[in-house]
Amino acid sequence: MSPDGRWLAYDSDESGRSEIYVRPFPRLDDKWKISTDGGNEPLWSRDGKELFYRIADKMMAVSVAPGTVFAVAVPKMVFDGRYQFSGTGVSAYDVSLDGRRFLIVQPAADAQPATQIHIVLNWFSELQQRALVK
Repeated sequence: MSPDGRWLAYDSDESGRSEIYVRPFPRLDDKWKISTDGGNEPLWSRDGKELFYRIADKMMAVSVAPGTVFAVAVPKMVFDGRYQFSGTGVSAYDVSLDGRRFLIVQPAADAQPATQIHIVLNWFSELQQRALVK
């Protein structure tokens, strides 16, 4: 969802490959294709004037002007590199408030697939108990 709640950005393979689209919300009657060469994991900038997405190892940005008519500029590459994909349909990265920095997971060169997961329950209670001990 865009920061103002009026626009929905998503990826879909309806064209035969994954592309980024934007629709008005809640109407969903119009649709604009944002990406030009495929894309995944769309994420709005905090001010709603830019939409970020990924194509393989490239992070892309496109300026948008949502209004009565939705205007879209040509997408531009922000940077490239080998980064984790979420595989869940939710962006596996975040963008700073000013849109100049990204938080994104970069796998280690010798990364092996995870074979186990550790779940910690009641960690806040344990932290409080440990903080009280001096």
